[in-house]
Amino acid sequence: MSDTESPVRLIDAMGREHAPATGVVRIVSLVPSITELLFSLGLQEHLVGRTGFCVHPKGQVRRVSKVGGTKTVDVPKVKKLGATHLIVNIDENPRPVVEEIAQFVPNVIVTHPIEPEDNIRLYRLLGGIFGREAKAEELATAFIRELANTRDAAREFQREKVLYLIWKSPWMTVSRATYISRMLDLVGWETVPEQAHSRYPSVELSPHTMGEVNVVLLSTEPYSFVDRHIDEIRAELPPAAHPQIALIDGGMTSWYGSRAIDGLRYLRELRRALRA
Repeated sequence: MSDTESPVRLIDAMGREHAPATGVVRIVSLVPSITELLFSLGLQEHLVGRTGFCVHPKGQVRRVSKVGGTKTVDVPKVKKLGATHLIVNIDENPRPVVEEIAQFVPNVIVTHPIEPEDNIRLYRLLGGIFGREAKAEELATAFIRELANTRDAAREFQREKVLYLIWKSPWMTVSRATYISRMLDLVGWETVPEQAHSRYPSVELSPHTMGEVNVVLLSTEPYSFVDRHIDEIRAELPPAAHPQIALIDGGMTSWYGSRAIDGLRYLRELRRALRA
């Protein structure tokens, strides 16, 4: 790892400050998008553990040991890997599991991007900790460029109300307090409902909910919505509701890290395609 001193304070989502890593570095990532980001930062040689949902970059990630799921972690297996650093996310990983692992992994890095701009801090946090500052700045520059392009493109679009579905039986959506909602907002899509009791609330396709919805987006993850679900949704809608219904690549809206750079471009193109 690099011995270069970090130019910024390396503070994670819990407000914990981290020192640049030295000596042997062995990383376990319990966050799929972070696993992909570690490869983008050139840290694959230090990555010793990942979840079964960490599937990108395809092919390359296969050599890294699986340690269960994001919420069903095989704690004894993590311990056997001798990790020096564990990377987790507040939304994706249960706190009790993280606290159990923290008893034997000395460095736990907590992430929790909410705003698209949080990606910049994420690049610099991990780049600073693991001696990849130059690569982190390359990613930050690319993200800032795509963010500016997206904001310029947003002037083309009328703002629309969007129901973004992530699950069925029951139907579930995202609140405006989520990263997904903030990404959609960049291209003029306001998620409904405006107020929600949780970050990922259940929702009914009722006249009250659908009355203001212009577009229904069916995310390809975590539920694998496909074309046939478009007809299912349309059959359940109130008679007066006639929104546009389309599939959306959930990875492009929910995966922060290096994927977010392509995600911004993807959202611009999708918005233009649906408008056409």
